[in-house]
Amino acid sequence: MTFIVSDLDKMEEMLTTVLDAKKIYDSGDRTFSISRERFFDIAGIWVATMEGAPLPEKTYNHVAFRIRPDDYDERLERIKALGLEVREGRSRVEGEGHSIYFYDYDNHMFELHSGTLEERLERYAKT
Repeated sequence: MTFIVSDLDKMEEMLTTVLDAKKIYDSGDRTFSISRERFFDIAGIWVATMEGAPLPEKTYNHVAFRIRPDDYDERLERIKALGLEVREGRSRVEGEGHSIYFYDYDNHMFELHSGTLEERLERYAKT
């Protein structure tokens, strides 16, 4: 998964603070791809950030990461401490889990969700 960002340092701060990402590579001033880049590991997922123009507008297109239900309040506080925009979540049915939707500095939307796919499908099957 790759995100084009205007400021590699700010995105690194967001990824490491909110998603507990571990930086595994920094190209520095070298360019092996289209621009300077950094690689992160987020719970076993390789996430790349590359320097470039931000998205022109915010949309509902997003990437979701699972969090433990007990981590919900702490993650929300981390997001707010960075001054990131939190979007009102959509309504949920009981048993579906809870989500925090927020935008990074370049209009990418992220979701932190406290449930699993299995729990959601099980809940939907009951209706």
